[in-house]
Amino acid sequence: MANQVIELAELTDADSSNLIGSGDRNLKAISEYFAQEISYRSGKFTLVNGTPEVREQVQEVLQALLTLAHQHRVIQEQDVIYACRLVSRHEPVSFEEYGQHLIGRTLTGRAVAPKTRGQLAFARAMENHDIVFAIGPAGTGKTYLAVVQAVSALKKGTVKRIILTRPAVEAGESLGFLPGDLKEKVDPYLTPLYDALHDMLGSEQTDRLIEKGTIEIAPLAYMRGRTLDDAYIILDEAQNTTRAQMQMFLTRLGFASRMIITGDITQIDLARGAQSGLVHAAAILKDIPEIEIVQLTSDDVVRHPLVQKIIDRYAADAQGLPNCSKR
Repeated sequence: MANQVIELAELTDADSSNLIGSGDRNLKAISEYFAQEISYRSGKFTLVNGTPEVREQVQEVLQALLTLAHQHRVIQEQDVIYACRLVSRHEPVSFEEYGQHLIGRTLTGRAVAPKTRGQLAFARAMENHDIVFAIGPAGTGKTYLAVVQAVSALKKGTVKRIILTRPAVEAGESLGFLPGDLKEKVDPYLTPLYDALHDMLGSEQTDRLIEKGTIEIAPLAYMRGRTLDDAYIILDEAQNTTRAQMQMFLTRLGFASRMIITGDITQIDLARGAQSGLVHAAAILKDIPEIEIVQLTSDDVVRHPLVQKIIDRYAADAQGLPNCSKR
């Protein structure tokens, strides 16, 4: 086999540095994924003893990533892995479409946009449906994107307040055994929601809006008996709701309100024999036009690439599949 050379049109020095990544991290990720030694020099990528077929796939990956560079976005390792996965399955990669779909901006002005096909479907669903379920594994951005969408709606005046809630069920622990008052007991369960709010608004403005009641963060039990008008309501970790809790929550929807329900059905911490309200709701509500159910997968993971591999291995083990995947 001869060396295969790839040259990309409109590749500047800044683009090439972005493509290769710090310490050649991105290039190494491509090399590892395709089991192919790849080098870069003087505007040319070279596949050492590569085949034309692999060259075509690598070129498609690099061309897709170059789209990110032209959008002045820093190419990260998860972007590389995502592009490699889609290309190896002969599926289209459209980073340009993702980047054009702005969900909101952080306090520092950083644009928040979908990074995967599943995230794009989630973003569109939140814009077009009154109730949206986002079901998928850890690291797919479910909670973060939902909070970004809620804060953006608040800033635009679409809603008057944001309500964030979670069931107080975690790995079999009971709130009663934790020290402190109710807020001190509940706050650890709500940390992911606080983190997303601080990213969007800063800690001071978040605290101010919570004090005014514009943002309410509370355990799910506090939703009972209320009608929530003019609000953006997010139920996080919904896999740990019971059927009764989920029914109670969904029927709180008021006029000019939106609901986002997120959860991971592979991490249910309910007592043995109890059916998850998320699983039940997704099954019986899927045919209602105003409700959208988005299924995210390990392809949509935007954390460390190793998280994606761990999720795939656990999924394979749960299904009794042979543990032989290299990727």
